[in-house]
Amino acid sequence: MGKLFGTDGVRGVANVDLTPTLAFKLGMAGATVLKKSSRRPVFVIGMDTRISGDLLENAITAGILSVGGNVIKVGVVPTPAVALLARHYGADAGIVISASHNPFEYNGIKFFNGDGFKLDDSIEEKIEKLISEHDIKIKTTKGDEIGKCIDGSQDALKFYEDFLADTMDRNLKGLKVVLDCANGASFQVAPDIYRRLGADVTVIGNDPDGLNINDNIGSTHPEKLQQKVVEAGADIGLAFDGDADRLIVVDEKGMVVDGDKIICLCAKMLKDSGELVDNRVTATVMSNIGFHKFCEKNGISVDVTKVGDRYVLESMLETGCIIGGEQSGHIIFLNHTTTGDGVLSSLQFLKILLDSGEALSELAKEVELFPQVLENARVANKNKELFLQDGEILKEIAKVENAVRDDGRLLIRPSGTEPVVRVMIEGKDIELIHKLAVDLADLITKKYA
Repeated sequence: MGKLFGTDGVRGVANVDLTPTLAFKLGMAGATVLKKSSRRPVFVIGMDTRISGDLLENAITAGILSVGGNVIKVGVVPTPAVALLARHYGADAGIVISASHNPFEYNGIKFFNGDGFKLDDSIEEKIEKLISEHDIKIKTTKGDEIGKCIDGSQDALKFYEDFLADTMDRNLKGLKVVLDCANGASFQVAPDIYRRLGADVTVIGNDPDGLNINDNIGSTHPEKLQQKVVEAGADIGLAFDGDADRLIVVDEKGMVVDGDKIICLCAKMLKDSGELVDNRVTATVMSNIGFHKFCEKNGISVDVTKVGDRYVLESMLETGCIIGGEQSGHIIFLNHTTTGDGVLSSLQFLKILLDSGEALSELAKEVELFPQVLENARVANKNKELFLQDGEILKEIAKVENAVRDDGRLLIRPSGTEPVVRVMIEGKDIELIHKLAVDLADLITKKYA
């Protein structure tokens, strides 16, 4: 059996790679490893809007029940709601069934511990050790020891909305907002909370049918949001991904404000209010050169981690940093919660906009980002590391690095969640770096697809 857990749980095409059998075993093994004591363990399970959600929810639930655990099903909720609810219910763990920003045919299973944090690698390894391809050697229960299910869906959404409202001390009356819910997990809660806070709300991507999650909509496809913001004459557009742990912003002119800019401006807000612990922020190696220049100019130090919000969080917990995240819009406000939360991040960002009195397009100019091109080289999963020993590719990498040496950089890395190698180049000449990125990605694909 190959490694199950990637950087964000277990993922694959639902009912092909991520089967009900595997979900059942994950439920059994997860419940066995994560139970806190000799008492009957409790697990909170939530999901996004994918058609395969019911299939996998029932399978992993059956696995948990079979080893004596109880399950609180909270239905369709954002990923960060599950982390919050695991703490609220005093559960042994929270489980999210989602493949985040990926197309509907994919799904995933990720765990939070009882404190609402993603699992350490060592805990995931223990779960994997209990699972084999043909057998799972875990003691099952019988009789009155078999677990039960509880429907917590109604209470869950209200609790999460109340939590979000408590993080926002501004009234949004008179603010025109367009929300893009990606036909995903935020389709109820995001419009509800914004209307509750007084905003004039227009919503797109709030009609999920199980197949249209992230389908040319949401944080990875902001084009419809950009158009709608301009059409509606809105002050701001806010796009979430399928499980609502990411945020991308659109200004009143229809221009995208990405995670790097959001984090920069939020960190400055926290610094100005005296809340930014040690005047530091955490970002990944993918953060733009302009991100670092802005932070340096404003007296903010940057801790850099590997790509993946789990690595951002690990660093934050070590240093005491309260804000960190990724260019993709996965942002962690550790002073409020334990994981990335797109809706919460949007509320924090709106504080800056409201307090500035400026149009968002002017506010966003404070952070000047360098042109950046990202190309994906499609490769077989087993080949994702092989390019590192390929002489021809290493020679091409050296040529690219030399071409952008004075005013840019090259970053090339295997994805932790998809069968791709990501090629990212920054520099002042967009046409040059685009050609360099495409040529390098094509070469890797040609040799290792």
